[in-house]
Amino acid sequence: MSLEVIEVETAANPTATVLLMHGLGADGRDFVPLAQELDLSAVGPVRFVFPNAPVIPVTINGGYQMPAWYDILGADLTQRQDEAGLRQTQAAINSLIAREITRGIPASRIVIAGFSQGCAMSLMTGLRYPERLAGIMGLSGYLPLADKLAAERSPASQGLPIFLAHGRRDGVVPLIAATATRDALSALGYPVEWHDYPMEHSLCQEEVADINAWLLRVLA
Repeated sequence: MSLEVIEVETAANPTATVLLMHGLGADGRDFVPLAQELDLSAVGPVRFVFPNAPVIPVTINGGYQMPAWYDILGADLTQRQDEAGLRQTQAAINSLIAREITRGIPASRIVIAGFSQGCAMSLMTGLRYPERLAGIMGLSGYLPLADKLAAERSPASQGLPIFLAHGRRDGVVPLIAATATRDALSALGYPVEWHDYPMEHSLCQEEVADINAWLLRVLA
């Protein structure tokens, strides 16, 4: 599976990449405004890569076709997961990371990030990637295939910085799913920077400032 992408560069000759995946039903344009709000000039030129998810039938929405990284089979996001879809998208994101490396960006200067379903894919992919990345940023999402992570995670991911943020009033991905993700990753030794905000399934200005500060640290 090959993914179409939108790219935004803060200046010519980028030296770092942030690969950011949108949520269910959105597309790569969804988070372009976030990139435009951030000030990462202190770490040099940055390339933002926004992939577009394929359009597939989504079971929980009555089989309606929409952009999705994998199928959602029911309201409980951690039960009856679309493992085949998750792994197919993981392979496609791996290819995008490899493409950035061939373009001259070291794996250690690549952040993989996402919102909601995109958060799930950033954790799914980043923790299993064979080279050490700069970090993983997960917004308003959860850890998929959590019971398989201990066996499947890459040795290169040990100690990888992880930023997790969630809305305390999120009615799409319940806060308890995010705190369970935080606790599972912490138990495996990952340094998780956790934030929660008085918001729903969205972003807020305080979160954008926290994202900016974290990116400056992991890309320094």
